[in-house]
Amino acid sequence: MATLLNRRDRWLNLTGIAGLIVVSIGLYMAFAYAPTDRVQGHAQRIFYVHVPMAWLAYLAYGVLFVGAVGYLWKKDMKWDRLARSSAELGFLFTTLVLITGALWGRPIWGTWWQWEARLTTTLVLWFIYLGYFMLRSYAGDRERAARHSAVLGLIGAIDIPIIHQSVEWWRTLHPEPVVLNTGGPNLPDSMLYTVLVTFVGFTILYAYLVGMKYRVEAARDEITEREMTRMFTTSSETASPSTSPQRISPASGGMED
Repeated sequence: MATLLNRRDRWLNLTGIAGLIVVSIGLYMAFAYAPTDRVQGHAQRIFYVHVPMAWLAYLAYGVLFVGAVGYLWKKDMKWDRLARSSAELGFLFTTLVLITGALWGRPIWGTWWQWEARLTTTLVLWFIYLGYFMLRSYAGDRERAARHSAVLGLIGAIDIPIIHQSVEWWRTLHPEPVVLNTGGPNLPDSMLYTVLVTFVGFTILYAYLVGMKYRVEAARDEITEREMTRMFTTSSETASPSTSPQRISPASGGMED
């Protein structure tokens, strides 16, 4: 068992190192290999971080969705641990999407924010993640929190295809998809290779982070379980009556003749 755990630790650590290496290569390519955009200039280089963050926001919610379905079906807490581990990372990545989008939009659109379809639906996703954690905090016991948050996770998944198709369904300032888009404008090869490297690197890094977060959540559940067991044991010992035998003294006095 210890050998298996050590092997898992080794692979998890290698995954984290690989993710950092590939992300570093991608960021280097973004500044040294990919050309400067003729229209947007150097501001376009945020694209190489912004787009992978959007992908990871989708991916994290997909894992949350799988965990929610697994918990509602199997009633096994390991699925809930997976869901809440990915949800925390998804909230982080969605926040980074909004921040990098604002940094990119300011020099291009002349404003930090526009209430257009893609931005608004992404903000809705951010609030879904936030509501997920708030629901867990106020749901009460662990099983109820897992059940209610799983239901929210299933309902909130509706927003993902809406975000993705928003630039097709509504008029928006947001550009159309250009990564592997066969029906519209395509990226130059150097830009495409760069964004694919950052895609791979950030995805590997996500796998490492969700693995580490899952271990943290498993340890937290174990501590909670031990505390609950100790509390119930102490409470039972306090409530149970004493069963030690008591010495009955003989009745004093007697009848006189």
